[in-house]
Amino acid sequence: MSLIPSFFNGQRSSIFDPFSLDVWDPFKDFPSNSSLSQENSAFANTRIDWKETPEAHVIKADLPGIKKEEVKVEVEDDRVLQISGERKIEKEDKNDTWHRLERSSGKFLRRFRLPENAKMDQIKAAMDNGVLTVTVPKEELKKPELKSIEISG
Repeated sequence: MSLIPSFFNGQRSSIFDPFSLDVWDPFKDFPSNSSLSQENSAFANTRIDWKETPEAHVIKADLPGIKKEEVKVEVEDDRVLQISGERKIEKEDKNDTWHRLERSSGKFLRRFRLPENAKMDQIKAAMDNGVLTVTVPKEELKKPELKSIEISG
């Protein structure tokens, strides 16, 4: 095995090269629905950050190019927060020649089970520059009352 990677058709060709770009795809021969793959791509690419502060749980979702009217933030009875929406495909002109098509499109859906201390009736959501911020205030946890027990005997 050579220490210098070999290139074949612009890609590395050695199966022993840890930096090889040739990755085996077990599903490459299965028939696929292009709209389904685009939908899964959008689903997988919806990036979420969830942090907990002393006052609230803050969930941020990167949703570039999506208007707030195209996003739904919903809460189910069993403390599940759901963020969903759809990124539309650009209209194609028959005279256009595409060189790259990397931006995902399709429906996305993310669900999170909120903890017991979440104030479900005070959840707020805001959209700014393609970032959705959902703030879930927390209830103060009651500290257990410590009661001393006298030891007899």
